[in-house]
Amino acid sequence: MTVLRQSVLTLALAVLALDLLPAAAQPPRDEERAEYIRSHYSKFEFRIPMRDGAKLFTAVYIPNHRKEKLPILLFRTPYSVGPYGADQYKDGLGPHRAFDEDGFIFVFQDVRGRYLSEGEFVNMRPHVADKKSKTDVDESTDTYDTIEWLMKNLEGHNGKVGQWGISYPGFFTAAGAINSHPALKAVSPQA
Repeated sequence: MTVLRQSVLTLALAVLALDLLPAAAQPPRDEERAEYIRSHYSKFEFRIPMRDGAKLFTAVYIPNHRKEKLPILLFRTPYSVGPYGADQYKDGLGPHRAFDEDGFIFVFQDVRGRYLSEGEFVNMRPHVADKKSKTDVDESTDTYDTIEWLMKNLEGHNGKVGQWGISYPGFFTAAGAINSHPALKAVSPQA
């Protein structure tokens, strides 16, 4: 094989490998798990109003056939809570698949200004300590308003909310604990 042919072949293989990298980086969708979620949960989608009028897109998964009142697990993210559509289900709900079977109401929210949520996205939005008007909002107020809406509008909860997030969603979890809603009983912000 000539040096030119070998170089062209190497370049072609490198281009092909680079083209396939994004597909390899995506975790495979677990259709069997998605079917479990679909058969054991009902999904609802809401646009929850914040104090300044912005509406944040929120997906809620409520277990079917549960008689006892359940706690809510809240996850707020800038990375999309998709798949979108009341008939489109995630293939996992909690931080680990065991949570999917433990009896929680799962709530996922696109943060302000991201994906299907209204408002302006601000990267690492700073906390506003001295709020003077309804337009003085931050991640703490958005979390508070979300929990307040859930307490008043969702049936079947026990009045307790936990919030979790890893990496950037962990920031939203930590920020949500500042001036938190009384129903927020546990937070797990992780790096």
